[in-house]
Amino acid sequence: MILLGSTGSIGINTLKIAKEFGLQVETLVAGSNVKLLNEQIREFNPDYVCVGSKELALHVKHKSVAYGQEGILEVIEKSKSNLVVNALVGFLGLKPTIKTLELGKKLALANKESLVVAGHLLDCKKIAPIDSEHFGLWYLLNNRDISKMTIMASGGAFRDTPLSELKNKTPKEALKHPNWSMGRKITIDSATMTNKLFELLEAKWLFNPKKLDAIIETKSIIHAMIDFKDGSSTAHLANADMRLPIAYAILGSVEKEIVPHVDLCSIGSLEFRKIDESHYPIWEIKDELLTNPQRGVVVNRANEIAIDRFFKGELNILQIAEFTKDIFKKFEDVNPKSLEEIFEIDKEIKHYTKENS
Repeated sequence: MILLGSTGSIGINTLKIAKEFGLQVETLVAGSNVKLLNEQIREFNPDYVCVGSKELALHVKHKSVAYGQEGILEVIEKSKSNLVVNALVGFLGLKPTIKTLELGKKLALANKESLVVAGHLLDCKKIAPIDSEHFGLWYLLNNRDISKMTIMASGGAFRDTPLSELKNKTPKEALKHPNWSMGRKITIDSATMTNKLFELLEAKWLFNPKKLDAIIETKSIIHAMIDFKDGSSTAHLANADMRLPIAYAILGSVEKEIVPHVDLCSIGSLEFRKIDESHYPIWEIKDELLTNPQRGVVVNRANEIAIDRFFKGELNILQIAEFTKDIFKKFEDVNPKSLEEIFEIDKEIKHYTKENS
C-alpha cells in the first residue's frame, strides 16, 4: 500500500492492520514527525518516503525521500501499489485524492476534507471511507428501502461543560477527547461539532440518502443507525477502535476478530442527546449546507483558519463557529463546477480573511 499520513492516529492504526495481515507497505508519507517516521521505515522498509519539507527530508533515514505537496503526488505516481490510504489532515489531502483516482488506484479515504470540498466532483463509488460512522452505515446497508440515515457524535471534550464556561476553555482542554485518541484538528472539530457536519456531507456524497441527521451518543458504542421504510431501525455497535473500519476499507472483507465484541451488560446503559445549537453553534448552518453541499469548500477553509486562530489565542471555542458561519454567509453564492474552481475559491477565502482580520 501507499500510506499518506503514516505518523497520525489513522496511519499508526493502518500500519497495525498491515502488520497483522502481512501487507506490504511500499510508500510512507508523513508531515513533520521524523522520529516516528524513521522508526516506521526501519520496521516496514518502504521503497519511497515523503515528508513535509526539504529541511525535514535531510533527517529522514532513507535513500529515496521526496518532500512537500508535489513530493506526495510524485510518490503516488511512482509507486506500483494499487491501494492508497489517504489519512492526511485538511485541504492538503485533496490533490492526493484526485491523483489517486486519476491513476485508477483504489482509495481508502480518511481525509474528510476531500469529500467535504469536492464530493460533487469525485467518483465516490471508487472510494472506501475510513470512518467509524460511514463504515457503520455501509455495514448496515442491505438493499432495503431507507427512510433516514443517522450518525452518532460523541459531543467532544466540552460535551458536559456548562455553556457559560465554554468561552474560557483552552486549546489544551479542547484536546482532551472523552472517548477517542485522535489528531489535533479533528479533536477540535469534535469539540465544535464541525467534524459531524463534515461527516454528514461525506454521507451525502457516499450514500445519497433522502434524510440525514446526527445525534449524540455519549459512549461512542453506537456509530450509525438506519431507519427503514418498514418502520424498523438497525444500529451498528462496536468498541471505539479505528482498526475495524480501516481493515474493511483496505481488505474489503474480514474473517477474523479485529476488536473485542461490545459487552452490553458491562456498559449498563446508553445515553442519547440532541445536538444543541447553543452549545454547538456551527449546527445552525447544517440544513443550509446539506441543501447547498457545494459550499463545503467555504466551511472547510473558514474552519481551518478559525482553528489556527484558536490555537493562537485570537478566538475562543465558540467563536470558531461564529467565524466559520460569517464566512459561510459571505460566500453564499459559491458553486464550483470544477476542481480548478475549488482551489481558486479556497485561495479567495484565505485572501479575504487575511485582508479583513
